[in-house]
Amino acid sequence: MGNISIRELSYAYQTDGNTLPILRAASLELPSGAFATVSGPSGSGKSTLLNLIGALDRPQHGNIKVGVVELGELSDWQLAGFRSRMIGFVFQSFHLLPVLSATENVAWPLYFQGIKRSKRMEIAREKLELVGLKGHLNKVPGKLSGGQRQRVAIARALATEPSVVLADEPTANLDRKTAEEIVVLMRSLNENAGVTFLMATHDPMVVAHALQRIELVDGKLIEQKQIQRQEVLAHA
Repeated sequence: MGNISIRELSYAYQTDGNTLPILRAASLELPSGAFATVSGPSGSGKSTLLNLIGALDRPQHGNIKVGVVELGELSDWQLAGFRSRMIGFVFQSFHLLPVLSATENVAWPLYFQGIKRSKRMEIAREKLELVGLKGHLNKVPGKLSGGQRQRVAIARALATEPSVVLADEPTANLDRKTAEEIVVLMRSLNENAGVTFLMATHDPMVVAHALQRIELVDGKLIEQKQIQRQEVLAHA
């Protein structure tokens, strides 16, 4: 299950002996299958929030639950397993390995699950076809456009069959047309596979496609009213 529950979450950075609060007793409930955005100004903590949900960082106070898993109860080793099984990551800078083909990049996370190479490559090809890259399986990232690289990154995020995909500014390095295609692709994957998507974004176009719209204001998560899917489609 890809539901996310956040309770009284707090996080602060220490800089030059000063404490900089980012999240202040923030709480949020997202249902499984959500297609949600979190927006706010630069430095407001959007990326920090995704890192905490994705178990890349630990909260200083409060609790995070993804599905039935309480992250605070897990050891570092268990958190690594949780990330591998339940979370897919998509970043604005793609973070693809430049010497590997698109198929090899998508297959890479499966290596850490102990899946044999032939099966890894089979899964990777399936995911790349799912995101519309059937004709680009053997190309390295340098031979792909920005939109194609982001599609590879999305395919990689889906390779492990995660319950939740966390996307940090997924359209920031894309032109407008390509950005819209990427958001429509993610929404289609959300609808067809039931994967929960949470996207940190400045982009009003991305927010317009979201069914759950959250703002990060003064360290608090303010959830807007849930949008009906037909209402989103009418304005897309």
